[in-house]
Amino acid sequence: MENEELLQEEEAATLTLTDENGVDTDFEYLDCIEYEGKEYLVLLPLDDEENGIVILEVEPVDEELENYLSVDDTAVLDAVYGIFKERYKDIIQFEN
Repeated sequence: MENEELLQEEEAATLTLTDENGVDTDFEYLDCIEYEGKEYLVLLPLDDEENGIVILEVEPVDEELENYLSVDDTAVLDAVYGIFKERYKDIIQFEN
């Protein structure tokens, strides 16, 4: 299964993101999803299991740099999460 192989390959990918206050947080990379012409990262905080996944909008700065922006639009969050759930429905057991 293609998605399962992709998830297994990416499971080891850890990203450290720094917020506007200079605080570093480690995340496990789960997926990058395109929705309405924009890309969104689906991440799992490594040190906070209670909050579940985090979805961030990818904002390209130049060819090498990207910013990751929080998403406040509930409809976008729901749509991206829905795509993620559909892609991995046979791999991950989701709570309803």
